Amino acid sequence: MTDQVAEIRAAADAARGEPMPALPFSAYRRFDDDGDRLAYEELYFRRRAHVTALAAEALIDPDAQLDALADALWEVCGEYTWALPAHEMHATRFGRGMDQCLDLFAALTAQLLAETVRFCGERLDRRVADRVRAQVDHRVLRLLADDERPLLWEDWAHNWAAVCGGAAGLAALALWEPGPRLTRVLDRCRAAQLTYLSGFGDDGGCAEGVGYWVFGFAHFVYFAEGLREATGEDLLAHPKVAAVARFPSAVHLGGGLFPAFSDADERPRVPVGLAGLLSDRLGVRLPEEAVEAGALASRDWGDISRTLRRGTPDRGPAPVSDPEPEPATTFLPDLAWTVDRGAGVAFAAKGGHNGEPHNHNDLGQFVLAAAGEVLLADLGGGEYRKGYFDDATRYAYLHTSSRGHSVPRVDSREQSAGSAHAARVLHQEPLPQGVDLTLDLTRAYEVDGLTALRRGFSWRRAGRSDAGELLLVDEVETERPMTLEEVFVSRLRPEPVEGSVTWRGAAAWARLVLPDGCTVHTEEEHVTDHDGAPDTVHLLRLAFDVPEGRTRLAFRFGVGGSDVRPPPGRVPPSPAAAPAPARRADRVRRR
Repeated sequence: MTDQVAEIRAAADAARGEPMPALPFSAYRRFDDDGDRLAYEELYFRRRAHVTALAAEALIDPDAQLDALADALWEVCGEYTWALPAHEMHATRFGRGMDQCLDLFAALTAQLLAETVRFCGERLDRRVADRVRAQVDHRVLRLLADDERPLLWEDWAHNWAAVCGGAAGLAALALWEPGPRLTRVLDRCRAAQLTYLSGFGDDGGCAEGVGYWVFGFAHFVYFAEGLREATGEDLLAHPKVAAVARFPSAVHLGGGLFPAFSDADERPRVPVGLAGLLSDRLGVRLPEEAVEAGALASRDWGDISRTLRRGTPDRGPAPVSDPEPEPATTFLPDLAWTVDRGAGVAFAAKGGHNGEPHNHNDLGQFVLAAAGEVLLADLGGGEYRKGYFDDATRYAYLHTSSRGHSVPRVDSREQSAGSAHAARVLHQEPLPQGVDLTLDLTRAYEVDGLTALRRGFSWRRAGRSDAGELLLVDEVETERPMTLEEVFVSRLRPEPVEGSVTWRGAAAWARLVLPDGCTVHTEEEHVTDHDGAPDTVHLLRLAFDVPEGRTRLAFRFGVGGSDVRPPPGRVPPSPAAAPAPARRADRVRRR
């Protein structure tokens, strides 16, 4: 706790030393003007971090001076909206002003302010506390207590229902005494949590990835604990919850790495407060490399406050005894993800459908990692801009399109979006040193004359060494000749050599033996990542002329870490393998 206290005090001192950033209209309007979200959101989240640091200090120190916190709370109460510009529909669909736009961040703001007022009690100036109560009621709680119209997110079976319902419910528990209005709010927030759980199959897999699992499931758990304390009802006893809680352990690649399928990222962090609750209540232990112990590691008040509470002597019951470790191979049948990890190497692949939450057109996508490095990659989420969540433009972005994934393009066509475009698992078998998986990808493509496309993975680990081998086989059946292009994606530059291509990282490598009859091109794309930072992506494109009938294309990958002899170094490519001129993606604005 000593390090956490020092971290909190330093952050609070910094907040007192500078004013909260302004939220000018010029930043707010950017989303409508040119699709930019980050210009406003960066200022918005700096303001929330300012309040959170001062609130955290007040939580751990009953003698802390609250003048700066009072000013910060007063500032937030005067904001035009607590929502983000990209979420205006959560007001306009109901004919409301933006001061009653109940999105993710309005709900989280309500929880932050309400719980701060609750634990500060009489230490906080009554005029500030009264204004907070009035604004939380007006902007958030009365929409649930006094208006029977369902809010948009109440029917969304993903993280929105958990976060909005959980944070709003905790705000109500912090500010209101038992009574009919509190009961109405809790009933709707509880129903939202059940809607959230309905989005999971029995395997507990989260199609949005581990990062969004953290966001949604954390607020589900925090609300569940608040509801249990208030009413005795225990949502953590729901039959799906234990499997959902184990999801990060099930798909961990090792070393804190996870598959970045959909809009996920490779190294999401799990707040220690959430990890502790899951250990105490459910006996679930998450991968230690993924648990972030820093008190301010998250910008989210729910995470920070629960992490700080675990540092106090009254942290609750002793942890349950350690559960059995996850097996080397995991298969999530509802999600159609396979993950296999060994001594420093890992493989993951996915089926599913192209209408998932935060969907990418990525059926048959796979990831290879060694020595803590991702070699063949999933790019995860790109920078969220106005067109990113528009059905008409979403798949023009590299991150979301098939072209940004290691999947085929058939007759120059990418995979199509929508839940009807789905993969079918034909075979899945865990083996002592690997896994076999075969997917039918035919329905992913709308191509006349394509009658079948099956993708098989045979992954083997080499005992205790940092080495593995993947045999990838695509079997294509067509009624006419057509082209087929295999795309392999990495953030490492591919090195074409005679008969092979190598990707070299700092401590690991991957090598692909090229099949006969392909034309090799490399392409470099310059994009921005989820945080708006520049990102360079390398695409290896292998083009084939596929005749009528059945064609079998086999690709053998080797991967290794620092204790395995790497493949030979680069040699000049043959003329047939000369890289084509690189095409750059439309460059999105850098932050």
